[in-house]
Amino acid sequence: MGRRVSGWTVVKNVARAIDRANRQTERVRISEQNSYLRQQRSSAKEQQKSFEKITKELTHVQERFNAALIASNATTNISLKERKLEEAKNHLKTLRDLENEFSSFELSNLCDVEKNIEEIQNELDLLRVEKEGKQSLESSALQNTEKAQQMRKNISNVLSHTLVVNDAIDWENLKDHQAFLIPLPTKPLKPMLPPKPESVVIPDSPNPASEKYKPQIPFYMHFFQEKINHLTEKAKKLYEEDLHQWQKDSEEKKSNFQANFKTWEESRDAVLASWEKNYNYACNEWVKCKEKHEDNQNKYNQGINKLRDDYEELKKIAIEEYCNLVLARSEYPFVFNKDYEIEYSAEAKLLALDYQLPTIDVVPLLKEEKFIKTRGEIKTTLITDKQRNEMYETLLYAMIIRIIHELFEADTVHAIDTIAVNGWVTALCKATGHDETRCVITINVNKEAFLKINLANIDVKECFKSLKGIGSARLSELIPVAPVIMLDRNEHRFVESYTVVEHMVEGDNLALMNWEDFEHLIRELFEKEFSSDGSEVRVTQASRDGGVDAVIYDPDPIRGGKIVVQAKRYTNTVGVSAVRDLYGTVQHEGVMKGILITTSNYGGDAYNFAKGKPLTLMNGSNLIHLLERHGRKARINLLEAKNIS
Repeated sequence: MGRRVSGWTVVKNVARAIDRANRQTERVRISEQNSYLRQQRSSAKEQQKSFEKITKELTHVQERFNAALIASNATTNISLKERKLEEAKNHLKTLRDLENEFSSFELSNLCDVEKNIEEIQNELDLLRVEKEGKQSLESSALQNTEKAQQMRKNISNVLSHTLVVNDAIDWENLKDHQAFLIPLPTKPLKPMLPPKPESVVIPDSPNPASEKYKPQIPFYMHFFQEKINHLTEKAKKLYEEDLHQWQKDSEEKKSNFQANFKTWEESRDAVLASWEKNYNYACNEWVKCKEKHEDNQNKYNQGINKLRDDYEELKKIAIEEYCNLVLARSEYPFVFNKDYEIEYSAEAKLLALDYQLPTIDVVPLLKEEKFIKTRGEIKTTLITDKQRNEMYETLLYAMIIRIIHELFEADTVHAIDTIAVNGWVTALCKATGHDETRCVITINVNKEAFLKINLANIDVKECFKSLKGIGSARLSELIPVAPVIMLDRNEHRFVESYTVVEHMVEGDNLALMNWEDFEHLIRELFEKEFSSDGSEVRVTQASRDGGVDAVIYDPDPIRGGKIVVQAKRYTNTVGVSAVRDLYGTVQHEGVMKGILITTSNYGGDAYNFAKGKPLTLMNGSNLIHLLERHGRKARINLLEAKNIS
């Protein structure tokens, strides 16, 4: 048996054990507390170090931020301002990140700083807009300057430009060779057809061998034949009823299917027919358009061929139309109202032309536009009025010579021996305040003499003068001059009859007048023309060749003197011999000037002889013009006079 322990001993042992456990627990608690305190002290030290580091970094970032912000705000240089503002924005983002990471840091005035950055950004945007505006102004000034300089260069090259161009009409190029560009319609995809009806399903016919149609005869019924027959008949009747119903249903289904299928076929055929019809219609319309195009093209090309044939046959209308084409295809570097009228005399091989010349507005005033960066404005420099007038006058001379060159060069059938050009300008008259059209330059040129000139090396003004052209000393002043030849723009010209000749009826043809009536008419006309300024007109009867001689005495001490007038009522072209006769009279009489007037026209040799001499040649158009100036009416129809005579 073991040792017996008393109760008191047990109590003491338990008490000692509890005491040991309490002491152990206290030691653990103290150890844990000491460990926590050590961790706290270590964390505090780390936090202190981090705080010092962050504070230092924050201070550095703020310094860089402030420096960038100040630099951006101080400069007006766009690129520097952009760079510094971007640096300030980056530093501000860093400050914001630090503020969010360490909540213990509260950065003051960042909202104000952001507003300041926004103001600087707005200022930067304004500077950009201002810079772009300045660049635009500078570019515009440069473009305007280059445009004006190029225009003046083009104007100075008006004549030289045409010298490298063959002005003769290429008949093949005039024709329309354009292919018909509209493609043949492609056949569209087949349209969507209506759904095809589903095939009908016919069930199998009733099977007489089926159990359904077998009589059900119980065993005990086999002894009753009558009952058996009754059941058999009943089964047979059921089969016959089902068979009849099946046949009826089958026929109905087949009939319905056939009707639906027929309807579907009709609908399908209608859709396909419409599809084919639309396509065929489109093809037919395409064929019609193509045929119309080819028909119009053939008619146009036949017209070109007809014009070419008529031109080669030297027909008057074709010559005029050909010359119209030559002038219409002549390209100028500026825009103006290119308007002209042409009249051709086959007998004299003379082409007379009224040409509407441009105004001085085609010569740019601008010399230079220069952008002044310091003031942000454009400085405009203009050419002088003298420079502009000289350039305009050179342009008019060059255009007249260019027109003559183009027409002579294009004359491949040698239909033209002489060209007369009257240059007209429509401009504001400062005296009346209205636009007036004046003939300011006129010239009559022989082809042989003109073709001897090397146009590449000429001074246009000197060339014009050497060709005996007429124009005022300053063309820019638009002083009117009398055209060398007035165009006969209408075949029949009716005006109120001249009351001097009592038997003259409105519509009388001057070319058919009795020579005495014509003599009286000319006499009265020149009395009207010259007596108005104090001149005295004395008429001497001419021989009966349809003409009349008159002597005009102008008392003006400066421009006055004696003038001899000879009139020829001719239906044919007046040759050079009549002009020589008049020149002989002028020399013999010692008069200031001689005037030869006719109802017809003059040949090129007559005009060439009169150049540089105190002679004035007036054709039928000039005569009508003179009559119209005095409010009188007459007409000249040489063809009618020739037919009657």
